[in-house]
Amino acid sequence: MPILDENRLFPTDPTVRALARDLYEAIKDLPIISPHGHTDPRWFAEDAAFPDPAQLLVTPDHYLFRMLHSQGIALEDLGVPRIDGGAIEQDSRKIWRLFAANYHLFRGTPSRIWVDHALQEVFGVDERLSAASADAIYEHIDASLKTDAFRPRALFERFNIEAISTTESAIDDLKWHKIIRDSGWNGKVVTAYRPDAVIDPDFDGFADNVANMGEMAGEDATTWEGYLAAHRNRRAFFKSFGATSSDHGHPTARTEDLPKAEAAALFDKAIRGKCSPEEADRFRGHMLTEMARMSLDDGLVMQIHPGAVRNHSASVLARFGRDKGYDIPSRTDYVTALRPLLDAVGSEAGLTLIVFTLDESSYTRELAPLAGVYPALRLGPPWWFHDSYEGMIRFRKMATETAGFYNTVGFNDDTRAFCSIPARHDVARRVDCSFLATLVETGRLDRDEAPEVARDLTYRLAKQAYKL
Repeated sequence: MPILDENRLFPTDPTVRALARDLYEAIKDLPIISPHGHTDPRWFAEDAAFPDPAQLLVTPDHYLFRMLHSQGIALEDLGVPRIDGGAIEQDSRKIWRLFAANYHLFRGTPSRIWVDHALQEVFGVDERLSAASADAIYEHIDASLKTDAFRPRALFERFNIEAISTTESAIDDLKWHKIIRDSGWNGKVVTAYRPDAVIDPDFDGFADNVANMGEMAGEDATTWEGYLAAHRNRRAFFKSFGATSSDHGHPTARTEDLPKAEAAALFDKAIRGKCSPEEADRFRGHMLTEMARMSLDDGLVMQIHPGAVRNHSASVLARFGRDKGYDIPSRTDYVTALRPLLDAVGSEAGLTLIVFTLDESSYTRELAPLAGVYPALRLGPPWWFHDSYEGMIRFRKMATETAGFYNTVGFNDDTRAFCSIPARHDVARRVDCSFLATLVETGRLDRDEAPEVARDLTYRLAKQAYKL
């Protein structure tokens, strides 16, 4: 018996549902363009078998372990590694049983759809996960993972992934990407330039990171000119491994366009650890504009992911490190914050600036109007907490009337959980087809236009925007 409802996420009105299904059937098997994410390039480099169901599906996925943790389950009991090497659960079967016994916590969430999709469509499981079914499902998945058909490259090809981008720090040596490139495998796995560690004065070890970048680039990065030259060098290095984009995760969307002397003085204070919080934010803002200018030179698409209060729990950060589910959305200004950058380069046809948000109130008021007029600006898809049915529907409703479809960039899955990639893209395809069917049935889109828009949202816009 299938776990998934074949009509999931489609409208309940029979006429609209029928059209949505027709649109979906025409695009559901298109190749996946995954232009931004956090899968591990080592998987594709070594092509080693995934170790077990818990380490594949539970331990690396903050969407899952944050929900379990919210109900009092210790991260250690889910096998999440501690910074100090302290004791954590090592028995993957126990971790899986704990997850299965608490699977009811995910009712009504996107995570439930993603996991059910992976169980049914990837592993052929036809029974709902529960405490009673946990062992049988574990054994079935574990046996599958021991076969060649479930190694990373085989799954990559089975998922029909045309291109995927990982995300690496500016001071990463990209050794796994080199192994992929040299292996002769034809799967398209590219990197993306993430310079937060060498742009944010509040990042742990900022000065050492900058020095490391300078050494890797062969530049004296302790000087302002040498620092900028080091960025250019590293961006070129990333491009040599297929990078088509840079990615910037800042606390705010603030940008600045400072005189050279003022920027250099701020940089000097940052290197010496003397920046006030305001000065650190000002420096980050100026570096976004510098990165945009570099994108005009080297062609990298620029992504800005602002508006998350990172590592909200100091104790969890101290014990487990970054990216452990404690990043919380915050209110974000875009109209004022982006203006210095947009004044400088926003009308440049050679720049693509993709902006994401966790503040949905900004779609109609700020982001859609901005993207609807500045040639360089595009809206990223619903991201993180809004990578969901409701989040995607709200995005289309709030952004389309002002920005249209063609100032958006399709979908990206932004995931660390490899087996959730086809699930997430399937959700996006179903939601977009449902939205288009509603437009058609309410007279806002011609019926013969809807299939082309569906294909654009599913495939062409992401491929075009990210130059893949």
